[in-house]
Amino acid sequence: MQEIREEQIKSAYLVGLRTGQSEERFFGSMEELKSLAQAAGYEVLAIYTQNQPEIHKATYIGEGKVREVAEGLGSLPADAVIFDDTLSPMQIRNLGKELETVILDRTGLILEIFSERARTREAKLQVESAQLQYLLPRLAGMRQNLDRQGGNSGSRSSRGAGEKQIELDRRHIEHRISVLRRELVQVRRERETQRSRRLGNGEFRVALVGYTNAGKSTLLNLLLQSFRKDRAEDKSVLEKDMLFATLDTTIRRIEPPGMQAFLLSDTVGFISELPTTLVDAFRSTLEEAVYADLLLQVVDYSDEDHAFQEEVTRETLREIGAGAIPCITVYNKMDKYEAAQRAGRSADEQVLLFPEYPSARADKVYVTLKGEHAQESVRLLLEQIDRMRSQGEEEHTYRFPYDKTAELHAMKRLGQVLSERYEADGTEVKMRVRPAVGKAYAAYEVT
Repeated sequence: MQEIREEQIKSAYLVGLRTGQSEERFFGSMEELKSLAQAAGYEVLAIYTQNQPEIHKATYIGEGKVREVAEGLGSLPADAVIFDDTLSPMQIRNLGKELETVILDRTGLILEIFSERARTREAKLQVESAQLQYLLPRLAGMRQNLDRQGGNSGSRSSRGAGEKQIELDRRHIEHRISVLRRELVQVRRERETQRSRRLGNGEFRVALVGYTNAGKSTLLNLLLQSFRKDRAEDKSVLEKDMLFATLDTTIRRIEPPGMQAFLLSDTVGFISELPTTLVDAFRSTLEEAVYADLLLQVVDYSDEDHAFQEEVTRETLREIGAGAIPCITVYNKMDKYEAAQRAGRSADEQVLLFPEYPSARADKVYVTLKGEHAQESVRLLLEQIDRMRSQGEEEHTYRFPYDKTAELHAMKRLGQVLSERYEADGTEVKMRVRPAVGKAYAAYEVT
């Protein structure tokens, strides 16, 4: 199982600017920023917010609010000030001069988290590429000390030295980005080769998608513990109540009794305003969802903003080309939702819960993946997966020569056997299979 190493606690101030969005959405975003900061190892010392009709071009927030944050830092210093938006290079430079501490925006914070959590070679390459693409237009702001040094004397030679250093940094970064792109091309070819092997055998592929910290890794581990007890501990993934606890795509084979096995992949979680560079850099990882036969969108039903989070996930899926894939929505943490509904009520007061859980309605299941209802939740979900898998199955007859027994057994795991008989030249089976399975074993079909 992966582990996140403990880091020395850093401190930060959070700053948000509300320019038009609803109060609920704004404060929901600030709460998410706080969770992101904590996931990155920051202790949040203070939160500053401001209402303005538009963003201040030079400093993002108004001059008065900048002074207020500076005064706070004067009495209670912090390692960073984190803004709930993407800042321009000029804003980062100006804020750094005014506040005299590290300035991070939402994009930079997410990149910092991803850098800490990447484990595989591909993920590390993707994160480094995204970080450098983010850094490139912000070099001047990151080198404030050189800018000030060049501006103090006013000499042409001093300014030129600073500009020359920034240009050298820029060339170095551009060269490194080119190297990373070439390495990523090779890694993606290897991934595509592995994916082609999986696609070629016709196994049903299920991908877990959804907002970060909705419970995707919890579901994967629960399935492993239920149906792979011999190796579940070795195959489990990190499960922790924090944003972006896991980044690397994990693929496991799930073999429920009395049901056809399927491949289950756990992808990186989505989040609102996910940096474009990360969407692009992680496209090959997210493509596990593109090649899936079925998506399981895991949603934290106890989160008051879950409808917005569902839309973020759907929009991201559309962006990567997975918007049309059949999907089951898994509304998780129904126990937390129930507890919230009962909060502040007397023990004997009736609370009408809708929907009840565990339950299933069409392409939606309402579950809790921990506690006494976990196994019943899994049973209902597996029934829905099996129902979706069987849709579109077709009846075919195949004949396998007796020296192809391994292929016969492999195919029988991928469909429903209707009849089986032994002929002089091989074993003939009539089966109901999905089109992908039929295509994979077309060479043995009796025409």
